[in-house]
Amino acid sequence: MKIKSYERKAHYYETDQMGMIHHANYVHWLEEARIDYLEQVGMGYKSMEEAGVYSPVLSISCRYKHMVHFDDVIRVQMKLAEYNGIKYKISYRITDVKTGQVRALAETEHCFLTAQGRPMNLKKSHPEFDVVMESLMGVESGQEDEADGADAAR
Repeated sequence: MKIKSYERKAHYYETDQMGMIHHANYVHWLEEARIDYLEQVGMGYKSMEEAGVYSPVLSISCRYKHMVHFDDVIRVQMKLAEYNGIKYKISYRITDVKTGQVRALAETEHCFLTAQGRPMNLKKSHPEFDVVMESLMGVESGQEDEADGADAAR
């Protein structure tokens, strides 16, 4: 399965007094990347919610390695690290596009809920989504892109 990593440029309004991106903005970037990731595999939030599936965030952790500054272009690579039908965890690696330097490592944990806020087992309630989630286990976004680029350079 070919899944592109998510890229974006750091905006001036995201900086703090020290001229680096404020730490709270990384949470927004994770959400932007996750929405893009799920849309690429046919499980966008809109289509899930139309099917009565909601997926709130249960926890977020982020380890900041190096600063991101205004105008830096970052790449967010994601991997479905855990999935059991009821909960899932996505791991993220944020790198600088130019240098490849790791800027942050993060994880988000989610569950599946009905529109009424009750937990649901995707395997039982929406097997079409379960098949997609199972196929994502261990597949990191952007890996195929890098391999394609290496082939094109030859």
